[in-house]
Order: sequence, then C-alpha cells, then structure tokens
Amino acid sequence: MSKQEDFFNHITEGNNPKGDFIPIGAAMLDGETVTGAHVKIPLKTMNRHGLIAGATGTGKTKSLQVLAENLSDKGIPVLLMDIKGDLSGLAKPSPGHAKIDERHEKIGLPFEAKSFPVEILTLSEQDGVRLRATVSEFGPVLLSRILNLSDTQTGVIAVIFQYCDDNKLPILDLKDFKKILQYATQDGKAEFTKAYGRISTASTGAILRKVVELEQQGADLFFGETSFDVDDLLRVDDDGRGYINIIRLTDIQDRPKLFSTFMLSLLAEIYATFPEQGDNDRPELIIFIDEAHLIFNEASKALLSQIESIVKLIRSKGVGLYFVTQNPTDVPEAVLGQLGLKIQHALRAFTAKDRKAIKLTAQNYPDSQYYDTAEVLTSLGIGEALVSALDEKGRPTPLAATMMRAPMSRMDVLSEGELNQLLAQSKLVKKYNETIDRDSAYELLNKKIELADAEEAKEKAKQEREALKKAESKQKAASTRRKSTVMNPIVKVLTSATFIRSVFGILNKVMKK
Repeated sequence: MSKQEDFFNHITEGNNPKGDFIPIGAAMLDGETVTGAHVKIPLKTMNRHGLIAGATGTGKTKSLQVLAENLSDKGIPVLLMDIKGDLSGLAKPSPGHAKIDERHEKIGLPFEAKSFPVEILTLSEQDGVRLRATVSEFGPVLLSRILNLSDTQTGVIAVIFQYCDDNKLPILDLKDFKKILQYATQDGKAEFTKAYGRISTASTGAILRKVVELEQQGADLFFGETSFDVDDLLRVDDDGRGYINIIRLTDIQDRPKLFSTFMLSLLAEIYATFPEQGDNDRPELIIFIDEAHLIFNEASKALLSQIESIVKLIRSKGVGLYFVTQNPTDVPEAVLGQLGLKIQHALRAFTAKDRKAIKLTAQNYPDSQYYDTAEVLTSLGIGEALVSALDEKGRPTPLAATMMRAPMSRMDVLSEGELNQLLAQSKLVKKYNETIDRDSAYELLNKKIELADAEEAKEKAKQEREALKKAESKQKAASTRRKSTVMNPIVKVLTSATFIRSVFGILNKVMKK
C-alpha cells in the first residue's frame, strides 16, 4: 500500500462520525490535495469551542464564513462579530468563479452558490438592530469586574445595588448609575449612613471616573432600554435554516473596553438564561468572536477569570465559542486548553519572536507521522489550514493540512442599497430600535431630591413664621407692660403728696367751723 493510500485511510477512518457533521475540506499530503479525504467536524462536539488563527490574508474569515454557512444549513443559529466589515455578504449568493470550481474538484465536494438568512446587529450608531442591556442586568459583581474596581469599591457597588433594590429604583443606563453614586454621598448621605453605613466620597469619585472612561468608549449607547433578549439569537427561518446574526463592529476597533463589556454581558446573559442541554447531538448556538485579542488584551485579572469560568461552563448550555485571531498566543492558556476545534492557517516567521510562537503553536496539535507541524505552519497557502477537531467520543481527530472549501455566499460586503433592503425586512429592527427612557433611578432620585428640598423649604418657612409670630408676641407683651407703667396725668395729680395734703387741710378747716 502506498503512502498516499495509507494517508487516505488514516484521514477517512479518523473522520467517520456516526451523527451529523460539517465537511470543511480535504486533507493534503506533501502539498497535494488528496481528493475525497474529507475532514469532517461532528456537530455533537461543536459546543466544545474552537480557534481559527493565522496571519493576515491567509483565509481566517473565509473559514469562519464556511462554518457559519454550514451551521445555518443545519438549522443552527450563529452569532458573528464583524470587526473588519466583510461578513455581510453572507446574505447574498456567491457569483462563482473558475478557481472555486477547480478547488472543489480537488476536494471532491460539489459547489452550490446560495444566500443565508442574515440579521444585522449594531452596538453603535451604525444601521442595524440595536443591542442594549441595562446596568441592573449586569449586577454588582460583573459591573465591578468590567470597571476593574478594588474590593472596597466593589463593596460600594454592592450597597448601591442593594439600596436600589430596597427602594425600587431601576438602574437602566449610566445616567442612572452616576446619579445614585452622587446621591449616596450628597443628598442621601444621612439615609445611606443610617441604613448601610458610611460611603466615602473618595470611593464614589474613583468609581465615577471609571464610568466616565467607559462612557468615552461609547458605552452610553449600549446601556439602556429596550434590552436585547438573547432568545432572539436562536431564530430559524421558514426553511428551517438558522439565522446568522452579524454584529457590525467596524467603528469600535479603538474601543476595546466597550467590545469586551458587551461580550462578557452577552455570555453571562446566555449562561444565566439558556437551559442545561446535557450531551446533545447538536449545539443550540455558535458564537464567533473575531479579533479575540481585543477582549483579552484589555481585560483585568478579575475579568479574565470571569471569561475563563464562562468558557468552561457555557458549553453545558449547548453554546460553542470560537475565537478568531492572528496568533493562538493571543488567547490565554486557560482558555486555549478548553478549545476542541483548531483551524490554524499559515503563520509567518519574520522574527525570532515569530519563530518562537510557531514552535509553541505546533505543540498544541496532535503528533502526526505525516507532518512536521512547525514546518507546515509556515508553508500553508491561502485557504489552507491545519485542522484538528474532536470526534464524537471527545478524542482528537487526525491532524490534517486541509484544502478548505470555498464559501457558498458572497465573499464581499453588501452595498448600501442591499443593506437597507435587508434592514427594511427585519422584524428585530422594529422591536429594538425605539429608544425608551422611562422613569428610572435618575428621574426618581431627582423627584425625591425635589420633594425633600420642597419639604425642607416648607419646614424652614414654617419655622420662620413661628419665629416671627413669637417675636411679634413678645413685642406686644412688652408694649403692654410699658403702657401699664405709664400713669394717667389726672391719676398722677390726684395721688400726689401735695394734692393729698391740700385736701386734708381743707377738711380740717371745715370741721373746726
């Protein structure tokens, strides 16, 4: 038996799932595609997470597109982060090309051009379904980790949330949150001190500065109502195909804190609300996080710990996370160790640091008698990748340098007219794009302060009236006393000693006569 026949059997026997799967291409040996040696990803293990990595221009986005299309065809919804702005073409069929036909002939898979059900979402002022969440939904622990607060400041946040719960004050947006922080050390200081203990202005001041920093990255657009319901990510169209939800992030590349805030809140909400799935034959939702380093580079230790915990636990909810980045070293080892599927496109060895990274990357893959992994990593062409998945029993499939299949949809962006047409047909745009600013902590606290000020002014006016009345009463009494001590002139004459002696003298004379 020839080496190629051995290799063909090695690949086909190791890629023979009993359940449903996605064929992503054919294995290559010595730089040549072995037709029919298909590399298959079992749906059963797609909730075990994954990584798509490789240097710029090697085909990472197209691999992501292929996975998203095939998942949609299988009725599995997908969420994509479109940071470069080149994924909206999923809504239109591929125009086809002779090179695509040639590639698929080598792979041994038929090519079919088709479009897919797409929903365009946005975190910013770009057109699309607005994604929002309330501050209350974050809760004190998650919010504290996002703001990278100290233990003391985290305690203050906990007290703030408790006060709002006790007094039925919804914290919907950052305006609400800033207002309650200020209230705690100003107008409501006495109330807070009595119920929860003293809160220092130094702590609230430090927290406010962190909130302002978040606002400067556009978080004021994200926090508020209507809050996005994660169940809307699970929709399928009339043909049973899962929706591909694309979040447009082209204008927030320089705002990684907003991106990581959104991602963490989304994952936390999914974990909190999705039911346990157990050992299902297919995932409920697959999330692709493009430019994953934007999350990890800006994350504090506490935030990284939160992300690592969610990655470990969320697969039990039937959710798979796929990180897309240039180098696997962009992903923390604790997260990297949780990733079952690895699609590694070419890496470039321009520097000593690059060569070291390639050596480390090669060690993350199973050994193979057919490949020198480190060498293959630098020799892969565009649209080729080293692939290692998990079979249905959780074991690594044979390592395969793979000629990846081409996307069935357009490998380009939608025109403005096509995008507007897509948004006009969206049911979610109508549901989420109306801004609601109902009475919440900001308005309710302002009313409370106004009532307190009015009550204080009323009490002060009452005290002033009582003081004035008292002063008038004293003045009247004093005036009466003065009048009583001033004798009438006639009485004064009649009671004088001279007058009395004169009267007695007259009376004596009369009596002698």
